[in-house]
Amino acid sequence: MKQAAPPTGGADAAPEPRFAQACSVLEDAIAARAFPGCAFGVLAADAVVLQDALGQFTYEEESRSVTVDTVFDVASLTKVVATTAAAMLLDQRGRIDLETPLADLLPGFIVGRSSVEPARRVCLHHLLAHTSGLPGYVPLYQTVDSPAALFRALLQLPVRGEPGTHAEYSDPGFILLGKALEVATREYLAPWVQREILQPLGLTATGFCPPASLRPLIPPTEDDTAFRRRRIQGEVQDEHAWLLHGAAGHAGLFSSVPDLLRFARAILHGMRASTGAEDTPLFHAPTIERFAQRQPPEGNSRALGWDTPSADSSAGVYFSPRSIGHLGYSGCSLWIDLDAEVAVVLLTNRTWPDRKSQLIRQVRPAFHNAVRKALPPASG
Repeated sequence: MKQAAPPTGGADAAPEPRFAQACSVLEDAIAARAFPGCAFGVLAADAVVLQDALGQFTYEEESRSVTVDTVFDVASLTKVVATTAAAMLLDQRGRIDLETPLADLLPGFIVGRSSVEPARRVCLHHLLAHTSGLPGYVPLYQTVDSPAALFRALLQLPVRGEPGTHAEYSDPGFILLGKALEVATREYLAPWVQREILQPLGLTATGFCPPASLRPLIPPTEDDTAFRRRRIQGEVQDEHAWLLHGAAGHAGLFSSVPDLLRFARAILHGMRASTGAEDTPLFHAPTIERFAQRQPPEGNSRALGWDTPSADSSAGVYFSPRSIGHLGYSGCSLWIDLDAEVAVVLLTNRTWPDRKSQLIRQVRPAFHNAVRKALPPASG
């Protein structure tokens, strides 16, 4: 993992005038202390049409300035760029079956449960769709102090209802999904993702557990006064991912705008290219289509791993129904419109110095709306 060199497409040039409103949204957000700084980029018609950065690492006057290639803790973008992407490739290669019960890979999930409990019917696709019945969040880090103890606690969490009948965004579900994929591959998730996804796509600034030498170059996420009791910079903010030594299915990835635009481009290339082409894309169109489909129950915006636009979406109002994306708790987002062939990345450290501000909820849709209004309408 190293600092990324920006891709071609005007990364170091001044933003085009058409994106002035989008930049103004972010400038106003910094002034309102929604976050101290941000990096952002737009891919349209297979070209990087906007890459820029604003603000600083912190609100301190002498703080380092954010640049286009600044690496951020992308939090739950890990769920799509690492874990879901891994599930996509493993499914595409026939190495996993999404109908496989979780207990087939993690038998401890049903130890001590009765033969009729819904936990026995939780499958991999339920974890991807956040419809497993597992709770959304449980602060287990407050009572456990090791990876083994954390996994024991996760395996014993209640499954509340029949899988597939209720949607609840679940960090525990994705931690267990990441572990299940490790069992399937017989390899830890981080090195598998590095070899099979990040390296083939040239995502050189992306990875888990940045080395100590790079930590000063990464914006801090929090002045932690409750758990680690130190400034969190260059190490994962999420407490459970930290307990798992910085790499987990739900969080832990660090990345940059140029790298995430490359990832988005790989998704869009996969949608266009034929699997019989000389240069076969990493992700094939049928795989992307499958993972982009909304999952039951009715009203659930979640696809397999990915989210899709819904009422009051962070994507704003101009992304088509055939769009996929995800948010990160630290203030990051990635949205890809499969119809318009547009991708937008926004990276911030909105949790600095603490997690109180919720202004990012207004900033994201306003920024995405301004970007999409600056682009020509999709053909067809």
